[in-house]
Amino acid sequence: MVTAEDVFADCPRVGMGCWAIGGPCEAGGLAVGYGETDDQESRRTIEAAWDAGVRIFDTAAAYGAGHSERLLGETIGNRPDAVVVTKFGPVIDEARRRIVGEALDAGSIRASALASRERLKRDQIEVLLCHKNTLEVSNVPVVFDTLEQLRSEGVIGAYGWSTDFPARLEAAAHYEGFVAVEHAMNVFFDAALISGVANSHQLAQVIRSPLAMGLLTGKFRVGDRVDPSDVRSNTFEWMDYFRGGEVSAAHVAKVEAVRELLTYGGRTVGQGALSWLLGKSSSVFPVPGAKTVEQVRENAKAAALGPLPSSVMGEIEGIIDRPAEGPPRER
Repeated sequence: MVTAEDVFADCPRVGMGCWAIGGPCEAGGLAVGYGETDDQESRRTIEAAWDAGVRIFDTAAAYGAGHSERLLGETIGNRPDAVVVTKFGPVIDEARRRIVGEALDAGSIRASALASRERLKRDQIEVLLCHKNTLEVSNVPVVFDTLEQLRSEGVIGAYGWSTDFPARLEAAAHYEGFVAVEHAMNVFFDAALISGVANSHQLAQVIRSPLAMGLLTGKFRVGDRVDPSDVRSNTFEWMDYFRGGEVSAAHVAKVEAVRELLTYGGRTVGQGALSWLLGKSSSVFPVPGAKTVEQVRENAKAAALGPLPSSVMGEIEGIIDRPAEGPPRER
């Protein structure tokens, strides 16, 4: 049996999210990437992350329709200290940079895992996650029996699920190789329910959207808009922080309300938001995205700065306007 500690124990707790470096990608005619990128800068960014001590790299077949995985493979390849987390589920068309469907049968999961391993240039994928947030519990055996088989063959070292649904997580967490859940969590949303399930099973929590799609860097102002090629230009139900490309004014106000507290000890706003996550649980591993060397260096420093003091965490709780969690949903 493999445990979360076996996989993540030696890693600094702030990783690098690699969705953004995947570049342009579309699904059903909608942008599902973070716009144009410079591959040379992306490679420099990955190297800068490594030099800054980052060892957890979170990617997916869907990020740039395989392009993010290829950049990681070209840059860090089979370095033994890296913990690469990738995901399966969406069907990709690499040539046209599109998501063209999804497939979660045993054969498709195996094919996706092998293709990801090849793009990543790794002997073994450290952690492979199901990328279907809303996978029905009735489908858990097919998916996770297949992952357990891939683990027994050495294709992957461990596995988990990218989901925001506690009951779904509970249905799969008993599998021997299940070590991690990836879910949304940040200063705006503390994810108490799914964190509780994760902690009860001693799972690593790989945190996506730790900076609320960039809003918790503190750099957005009311009225700011993103480019139409950016995923944030859409109006997906799960997207709380942007609507139709415009930043949420209500969330900008929340950032301003806690800006001074987040910058405790000389932190930037983004570093403070990551330090808030580090203060929530030792099982939490934020993976903020980065497209530039400057961004990844700033994010990585949060690991050395460590958790915010409990007194500051308490003050934030007293100020932040955080609605009740409500029924689980995609985030």
